[in-house]
Amino acid sequence: MRVSAKSDYALRALIEMASRVDGRAVSAEELGKLQEIPHGFLQAILADLRRSGIVMSQRGQSGGWRMGRPAADVSVADVIRAVDGPLVSVYGLRPEAVSYNASAEVLQHVWIAARRSLRDVFEAVSIQQLADGKLPKAVTTRTADEDAWQPH
Repeated sequence: MRVSAKSDYALRALIEMASRVDGRAVSAEELGKLQEIPHGFLQAILADLRRSGIVMSQRGQSGGWRMGRPAADVSVADVIRAVDGPLVSVYGLRPEAVSYNASAEVLQHVWIAARRSLRDVFEAVSIQQLADGKLPKAVTTRTADEDAWQPH
């Protein structure tokens, strides 16, 4: 799996929003500066997040962007799906929609298993946990393994 810049930027912007103790809206300009996200790209990301109900925009002098749902109720998976679509796709299709001839049929099971593994992590981590810097044990145990940090 490749994490796109769009997903990474979306998550960073949401962490910034969720980290605000006052809960006030933050401008796209400020988000972009704080997280070094290009403004035009950020605007497109925020529009995707708004369409999915993850953020909301507020007009006026104290306007900007803020969470549309509680940060504890928004998972990393929700964000990735909002800006990039399904967690796993094969030639643009969901794994369960791919068909192979008999000799390669087993590949579909690999794609389904990979999606399940991604869900195990991405659906377990909320934006609030990221903002608080406190990941669930199911995630921290995976990163405690030294081999997890090694490129293969």
